[in-house]
Amino acid sequence: MTHFDAIVVGAGAAGLMCALTAGGRGRKVLLLEHNKSAGAKILISGGGRCNFTNLDVLPTCYLSDNPHFAKSALSRYTQWDFMDLLATHGVTWHEKTLGQLFCDQGAKRVLKVLLEECAKAGVLVKTGTKVTTVGSNQRGYTVETSAGRFSASSLVMASGGLSIPKMGATGLAYDVARQYGVPLAECAPALVPFTFADKDLEFMKPLAGVAADAVVSCGSTSFREALLFTHRGLSGPSILQISSYWQGNEAITINLVPDEVDVFGWLRENRADRPKAQLKTVLAEKLPARLADAIAATWPGTMGAFSNKELQAVSERLARWHITPSGTEGFKKAEVTRGGVSTHALSSKTMEVKAQPGLYFIGECVDVTGWLGGYNFQWAWSSGWACAQDL
Repeated sequence: MTHFDAIVVGAGAAGLMCALTAGGRGRKVLLLEHNKSAGAKILISGGGRCNFTNLDVLPTCYLSDNPHFAKSALSRYTQWDFMDLLATHGVTWHEKTLGQLFCDQGAKRVLKVLLEECAKAGVLVKTGTKVTTVGSNQRGYTVETSAGRFSASSLVMASGGLSIPKMGATGLAYDVARQYGVPLAECAPALVPFTFADKDLEFMKPLAGVAADAVVSCGSTSFREALLFTHRGLSGPSILQISSYWQGNEAITINLVPDEVDVFGWLRENRADRPKAQLKTVLAEKLPARLADAIAATWPGTMGAFSNKELQAVSERLARWHITPSGTEGFKKAEVTRGGVSTHALSSKTMEVKAQPGLYFIGECVDVTGWLGGYNFQWAWSSGWACAQDL
């Protein structure tokens, strides 16, 4: 049985970063991946362009039962550090919107950098290798796999969450956590489209493919980004963002005219100035034509014919559309998993289980969920790096 300083399970973003960093520190590292190749989610991210980090990474951009947990790792390995790593390989990038950085050479190039760094650090990468059982011995941990049995002083679980099972997601990290008595925060799909009941779909379904700038709110949290109508409900960046904060059976509020401070006043001005104009014509100045037509269908007629009460109802529909999702598209469409290994059980500095020396959890399997826009990749880089400093 071959013995290593560390076995890292999962060759995604966090696992690759942890392995290459630990290897670079002179550690003998085995990196295991059950898929045929490493970095599956890296390759599909950002439509193949890889939104690898964000210029504005802050701890407040992450959800967790312990909102302070991510501070240490994020401050010690920053977005600038990862950008420096890419730059040493000649990789360039551009900002798309809201601080989101995308690789000019594509996601394959980002993965190539990570694999090249692993090779340079002497990391043994074994893909197509399924972990069957994990155990402990006097030297640390044993891992039974489809490629044989291995042991290590330290075991790092970087096998991700439950999102996008077709990419190979499993609950392995959670199984290992339960095995060693590590508590879990309830898992749920995050950064995921909403679905709606039939009565709401009657309005949404004909609008499938229409996108609109919107502010979407849930409780005290709001995001302003594009909203997209689908055959099953609502998607788009603003919806994906707010889904991480949605607890189920809650209404969300949508403002379809975020640049108009006084929507009721704007409608009354149009009634006074353009009494013969159709409502849909007026709305089309602020909304996509198909969406303007769909909303105006409830209030047919010319502007001059509307009472203040009717215009108030239209303004509410535009600026404060309250609607309750029936659910989400689930883990199959979720970009990440909310919840996971409890941060209260881990060291925020090293990611090690406080009550189980030598066992670490990093990346998506931990109860740290970032916003859309490169934040979850940055958590992977930061948590992987922080863990590697302790191996």
